[in-house]
Amino acid sequence: MDSRLLMIEAEESFDVLNALASKTRLQILKLLSAQKLNVNDIAEQLNLPQSTISTNITILEKAGVIAVEVAAGKKGSQKICSAPYDEVVVQLPSLKKETKQKVIEVAMPVGLYTDFQVSPPCGLCSIEEIIGFLDVPETFLNPKRAAASLLWFERGFVEYKFPNNLPPNTELDALEISLELCSEAPVTTPETSKNWPSDITIWINEQEIGTWTSPGDFGGDVRGKLTPGWWKLAGSQYGLLKNWKVTHEGAFIDGIKISDITLAQLDIRAHTSVKVRIGIKEQAANSRGINIFGKGFGNHDQDILLKMYLR
Repeated sequence: MDSRLLMIEAEESFDVLNALASKTRLQILKLLSAQKLNVNDIAEQLNLPQSTISTNITILEKAGVIAVEVAAGKKGSQKICSAPYDEVVVQLPSLKKETKQKVIEVAMPVGLYTDFQVSPPCGLCSIEEIIGFLDVPETFLNPKRAAASLLWFERGFVEYKFPNNLPPNTELDALEISLELCSEAPVTTPETSKNWPSDITIWINEQEIGTWTSPGDFGGDVRGKLTPGWWKLAGSQYGLLKNWKVTHEGAFIDGIKISDITLAQLDIRAHTSVKVRIGIKEQAANSRGINIFGKGFGNHDQDILLKMYLR
């Protein structure tokens, strides 16, 4: 089994270092390395009060060291905790670093795609209303799509063209795409949609970067932090914030290497734009749709972000 590696820089990751600087939190991570557990299970196995475990779980989740999902329990909802990483590598500060790395960032609204191919169930909505007609692919041509803060479809793709803002005579160290995503279940209930895996793939300049399997469609019980009140609770409420990153060493999802695609193969300098396609491959093992969240919807108040890390 491949090691799941998290790389951090000591000077910029005090929250991660603080999260690991606790015997109790290390014991929690040890338990979660073997299996997913809820807060009560962890408290019972460590023989500690539930309040103590909840406090430490919050610290670990905020640092991104563990993942927490809300699921239906016997008495209401419960937090299911898991450890996405087996190793944490700390990069120490270097005196050779004279200046902080420059990052060029472009935010792309989810409705400003330049190409698409979608199949029902599909649709778009802004923070105020549903755009056009539900389950009609032609609605994706509606000019009001520019205001969309959420879009969804079962199969196909949406494609965006980001401006290539790479300055002349500057070397690119990494290219990153960040967005909030989840699956698209036809019936969104806590019992069914949380277990609705879907293989979501990203392509950059027509190169397949890698696939992330969304565990489910998050809706039906807990409203997204930013999701408007008029949006039905049974609809998709929020997703997970995921990061695809391409460097000179390969391609990564949330710090975990997933392919040998490098910056050289993307040939950024030769293009006037950076073409990003998000979708479900025709041969995907789990073809269960996609939700893409933008500003004003879900748990993260951001559009689709493209970041260029300059040397």
